[in-house]
Amino acid sequence: MNIGTNIRKVRDLKGFSQEFMANRLTISQRQYSRIENNETELTLSKLETISDVLEVSIEQLLGFDDQHIFNNNNQQGGNAASVLIQSFSEKEREQYEKRICHLEGEILFLRNQLESK
Repeated sequence: MNIGTNIRKVRDLKGFSQEFMANRLTISQRQYSRIENNETELTLSKLETISDVLEVSIEQLLGFDDQHIFNNNNQQGGNAASVLIQSFSEKEREQYEKRICHLEGEILFLRNQLESK
């Protein structure tokens, strides 16, 4: 099982950096990278802490399957983000919406910077 790969995928979907995760786990970024690269074994305690930071259950981390999400999406004809977000809690949806708004603001700012040059 590649739990580290699942952790990375969920972290990426949440928009968290490795530095953010390492800080929340009180470990170095390199130590955190080793977790994602499956170079270190996780204790149950550390796995619980990671799942808390990512705000998903341990079961969701262990069973995360992006292929299932995207295959279901292709069959239903929707977009991948909507299928994925439907499986998250209200709090997680709010976080995604805030992150999307933040990124849209950054895009607008950068476009304005480019236009002014």
